[in-house]
Formats: sequence, structure tokens, C-alpha cells
Amino acid sequence: MAASDDGDGRSLQERLAPQSRCFGCGPANEHGLHLRSVPAADGEALVAEWSPRPEHEAFAGFVNGGILGTLLDCHANWAAVHYLMRRDGLERPPGCVTAELAVRFLRPTPSRGPLRLTARVVEAVERSVTVEATVEAEGTVTATARGRFVAVGPGHPAFDRWRGDPATGKS
Repeated sequence: MAASDDGDGRSLQERLAPQSRCFGCGPANEHGLHLRSVPAADGEALVAEWSPRPEHEAFAGFVNGGILGTLLDCHANWAAVHYLMRRDGLERPPGCVTAELAVRFLRPTPSRGPLRLTARVVEAVERSVTVEATVEAEGTVTATARGRFVAVGPGHPAFDRWRGDPATGKS
């Protein structure tokens, strides 16, 4: 499935949350993973390619499970954000938090070559969105996740998390 980036080459994170310091997906975190999620050509799923480095390994040649969990969490969260923005006609991304996340490791994930992530909304009720996501390496699905993400309101610390504070660079 081909990806669509709205023509400017930037990911959702880069376009909608350039000040975010999230470890998994924040463009402003110099030590982060810099996951770049883009809408798939079908307009329903989000896709991303991410290339591990040696410091992301659990043991020689294989990606650490915590890193995979972080990638799945961030990518699925952005699928929920993207869905809510489209459904509700929002110009700014809602602050979504992870309410539940179950990750299944199907086989060790090799660290050579890029990993492909896919996330798709499977259910949405009001502010709660359930997403299923996968990690694929060398054409084989190595990990899956199912998570529930909730858009939070004013007063919650993550309410305006994507905007960040331009003065301090903190989100």
C-alpha cells in the first residue's frame, strides 16, 4: 500500500506537532526515535517506515521489544488522532493518551533494513478510539498491537501536548 503525505513530504508529526518531544514520535526530541507516520493511499490506515540502529537492539541483529512497543504505541496513537481530526473536522490534533495497549511479539524482529508499521482504526465511540497495528520486517509481521486511545479535555496534562511550548521546546 502506497503512502500519501499530502504532497509536502512531511509526516503527521512534522506537520501537526513539530514541537513535540515524545520519545517515539516527537520531531523535537534529539534523542528520540523520530517515527514518521503518514496516511496510506487508501486514506484509512497510517503507515511508517523506521530503520533501527544498533542502540535499538536487545541482542545482536534484533530490535528490543520495548522499542517495538513504543513504535506501535505512537503509531497507533497517531492513527487515532488522524481519525478524530477527520471525523470531527478538527484543524488541530486532539491530545490523545493511551488508555490500553496490548502488544504481541510473534517472532524476533531483525534490525537490518527498515521496519514497516501499519495502523488502522477498528472502532470509535465518542472520544475513545481502538486501533490495531503491526510491525513488519523483511515481509513478515513480527509484532502486533491493539490499543485504545482517548482524546482528553482541558485540565489534563496531555490536552495540548502536540503543540508544545515554543519558548522552552517542551511539550
